[in-house]
Amino acid sequence: MARYQIILAYDGTDFYGSQRQGKTRTVQSELEKALRKIGWTGRSVLLAGRTDTGVHASGQVAAFDLDWGHSVDELHKALNANLPLDLAVRRVDPARASFHPRFDARSRRYRYRLFCQQTRDPLRERYAWRVWPPVSDLAPLAILWPGTHDFAAFGSPTTPRGSTVRTVFSAEWRSGGDEWTFEIEADAFLYRMARRLVYLQVAVGQGRLSAETLAGALESRQPVREGAQKHLPGGLALPSGLTLVEVKYDNLVELV
Repeated sequence: MARYQIILAYDGTDFYGSQRQGKTRTVQSELEKALRKIGWTGRSVLLAGRTDTGVHASGQVAAFDLDWGHSVDELHKALNANLPLDLAVRRVDPARASFHPRFDARSRRYRYRLFCQQTRDPLRERYAWRVWPPVSDLAPLAILWPGTHDFAAFGSPTTPRGSTVRTVFSAEWRSGGDEWTFEIEADAFLYRMARRLVYLQVAVGQGRLSAETLAGALESRQPVREGAQKHLPGGLALPSGLTLVEVKYDNLVELV
């Protein structure tokens, strides 16, 4: 019996998130189904983090124990042969027996894509949020986030008594044509934190909220109450624009 670490990519459109939830179709349930077809008898795979319904990933990490008598390359091929088309294993590695993709992670990096266009674009909207009116320069807002802060105003703890303090290592907005991309890397994220941050920065870019109000919310830890929430209930950027790009580990923890 050996432990394996895999990197997953998936189109989250037709998944009810990554974590197993009863009989609904999730990334975890599909992965476990594929594993059982090749002899896995475990109860649950381990995931690096939870992604919401509709959120994508190119770098989700999972781990499982398996009695596999063939090569790692053959395991890679066997998994992909049994997975649905919207879910794939990008890489398989042997891992230390104690490796845990969530608790051993040093950081997670998310990418959010949006574009400014008045008319709907069915092809792009599967993987990006269409925003209108257009936004002004979002780049200066990224400097608000790096550092260790209490992000209580921008998300919920992932456990009932969990801390809302997180350390953001980097944040950046990039633009090209009518598209904007936000990348943020942190030790961990609060529930829906990335989508909330994007939504409020877009509100600033559209002139519906001031940058000072946004900075004040970070300092006061009080949620922003801005009048335009009626345009998007809950004040969250759409899940279609968000992708979990990478989970980082220290090599001595990650691999044998």
